Amino acid sequence: MALRETYPLYVANKAEQPNTGLAVTDKFTGKVATRVAMADAATIDRGIAAAVAAAPAMAAMASYERQAVLTHCVTRFTERQEELAQALCIEAGKPIRDSRGEVGRLIDTFRIAAEESVRMTGEVQPLDISARAKGYQGMWKRVPIGPCSFISPFNFPLNLAAHKIAPALAVGCPFVMKPASRTPLGAIIIGEVLAETDLPPGAFSILPAHRDGADLFTTDERLKLLSFTGSPDVGWDLKARAGKKKVVLELGGNAAVIIDRDADLDDAAERTVFGAFYQSGQSCIGVQRIIVHDAVYEAFKAKLVAKTQALVSGNPSDEATFIGPMIDEKEAARLDGWIKEAVGAGATLLCGGGRDGAMLQATLLEGVPRGTALYAEEAFGPVAFFSRFSDFDGALDEVNDSKFGLQAGVFTRDLFHMLKAWDRLEVGGVVINDVPSYRVDNMPYGGVKDSGLGREGVRFAMEDMTEIRNLVIRRRAQDL
Repeated sequence: MALRETYPLYVANKAEQPNTGLAVTDKFTGKVATRVAMADAATIDRGIAAAVAAAPAMAAMASYERQAVLTHCVTRFTERQEELAQALCIEAGKPIRDSRGEVGRLIDTFRIAAEESVRMTGEVQPLDISARAKGYQGMWKRVPIGPCSFISPFNFPLNLAAHKIAPALAVGCPFVMKPASRTPLGAIIIGEVLAETDLPPGAFSILPAHRDGADLFTTDERLKLLSFTGSPDVGWDLKARAGKKKVVLELGGNAAVIIDRDADLDDAAERTVFGAFYQSGQSCIGVQRIIVHDAVYEAFKAKLVAKTQALVSGNPSDEATFIGPMIDEKEAARLDGWIKEAVGAGATLLCGGGRDGAMLQATLLEGVPRGTALYAEEAFGPVAFFSRFSDFDGALDEVNDSKFGLQAGVFTRDLFHMLKAWDRLEVGGVVINDVPSYRVDNMPYGGVKDSGLGREGVRFAMEDMTEIRNLVIRRRAQDL
């Protein structure tokens, strides 16, 4: 599918084409595939002002009206799913099978939001807990927090945008969004669909912009919430500059999976090769550390190396491709350098390790020293490494030996090990008998430590995008 020559931005629900300043490349060929309008500071300011003006009308929308908007999106995304998948394949270099899977998750996320939009419940709360409160009755409800700012990343440009936009629409929050400048098309197409609805004027703006020109998304005091998904260094810097607004951060990780001695090794290898290398490892919950029990270490290593060597690399538009390019050559060169550093420090390269431009081979290592970047930082590419354990408590300690804490996976049939992992692992989510890369779009998702603040997953994001408003009713003694 050929992309259009140009794509607009959206300000206050309307498409504008002030320029074609952003070149979007085909990540496999490196050639310019299309051009997108870029927002300057004045345009961003207009979008924020429109969101502020739209806040009362958005808050006043009935539940069924918000649900109708979200249901329309589900219908139109379903009708346009191949167009969305092909655009994603080109702009992100994501293999077409993974691209279609992400479109499916986009649809799921909006469908969940449509269902949740009519479930914003509150609570009747007895207040007569002592004699002084006799005759008092309490109730609370959730109300929209107000205009929101969203900054989404390049690696899941559809679904991670959806996890901000869909909850905002479900609760009635207007928003401005800055999609990643390397992959803006998904958010723009979402904007096209939203423009078909009866949302109040100013309800949304989709504003591609370079990072250095987008400070208003973070610093503008008219915005009541900032939701950012991306790298830890950028995320924590944005939080420091965000002022009084609420901040939700979904940041990076160097996720670990434990393979216990009683695991089904064939199943664990099948899932681990997926978790480590799907979409070229460019996932914050991609498997980076593989911690295997001594009793099964050699057998599991042999299985995983064989599966990794069998992966097909190449053009992401080819149905057989599993490993496509990284987002750009600079990122591939960075990770290639980390691999070389680890090997130079004593690690053993088991397979892969080659690079051609933005294409990096699926790579496995063992014996990666603790002081190397590959051990301590987020690889965010098709690289993982083995270590071994003899004591389960020691394996849990190794998982926790990280500044990150997003998700972890544990392959085990031991119920007590499952519960111990859930109790002790310092992560936002523990996945049993699957990889940490597993996510369903209605579950609470987010991390601890340097991996972020708050939770996504539609209902949980809706809670962040609302505030509790309390009501207290006093009845006089003669009214009782």
